[in-house]
Amino acid sequence: MSMPKIYRGRFAPSPTGPLHFGSLIAAVGSYLQAKHQQGEWLIRIDDIDPPREKKGAAIDILTTLEGFGFEWDSDVLYQSNKLQRYQEAVNDLIKQQLAYPCSCSKKSILKKTGQTEGEVVYPGFCRDKPLEKSPEYSIRLRCSSEHIHFDDTIQGKQAINLEKLKGDFVIQRRDHHFSYQLATGIDDAEQGITEVVRGADLLDCTACQLHVQRMLNLPSPHYCHLPVALNDAGQKLSKQSHATPIVTKNSVVLLYKALKFLGQKPPAHLMNANQEELWCWAKTHWRLDFVPKINPNIN
Repeated sequence: MSMPKIYRGRFAPSPTGPLHFGSLIAAVGSYLQAKHQQGEWLIRIDDIDPPREKKGAAIDILTTLEGFGFEWDSDVLYQSNKLQRYQEAVNDLIKQQLAYPCSCSKKSILKKTGQTEGEVVYPGFCRDKPLEKSPEYSIRLRCSSEHIHFDDTIQGKQAINLEKLKGDFVIQRRDHHFSYQLATGIDDAEQGITEVVRGADLLDCTACQLHVQRMLNLPSPHYCHLPVALNDAGQKLSKQSHATPIVTKNSVVLLYKALKFLGQKPPAHLMNANQEELWCWAKTHWRLDFVPKINPNIN
């Protein structure tokens, strides 16, 4: 009789700036989902986009997580240490004719298709072109009109047509850096992640990452997308929207607020408790079925 598979979750921030309340929600949700099931929780630093990264941000993120009482179960994985693996995957996909070089810029795609600025759906202009030696191209992964189905633990059944949503999407950019979709799809599979718990703003990314895993014959985790915190203007909290960084001195108040946002019901007295008491309650009483689908507007 085989042993049951241990639950393994992860939190994978990009070192583009300090953590904010939206980051904390994703960290708390993924952490408690793992710990409530006596599972493992891993940290991965998604440092594959050097032009957007801030010096010292990775260390600051890890220090902040420690200050909030998070404990992870293995050494931190830095994606920048896996560049050779990602290149091997790209080469393999090209060899199988599942991926191809593309010389189109976003501007040229918009001009040719008449699409407006925003999410660009790529119609496959370069699909049948031969591989050139020029470095001025990205690598795109072929998609089909077939829907990608998955059952999200919170958001429910999903059916996403990648061809209509994104078209053949980039897995290696013109500057040779690897895409988030490629690296995340590979690492979630190869780290043995059993469930990805993250913000619902990344729901569409799931179809891309499932497609990457299937094209590379890799296993896929389950997915669980949490509600996303918004600012007063209705924008997602992010570094781009200048979200306020979280600080350790307010850890109990912010953790309590994150639990409330996630639909949990911590007793009022825990607002004045110490960090250890709050975490003990949260790990014991975590209820995923209490988590709302959308932003609950908790102040």
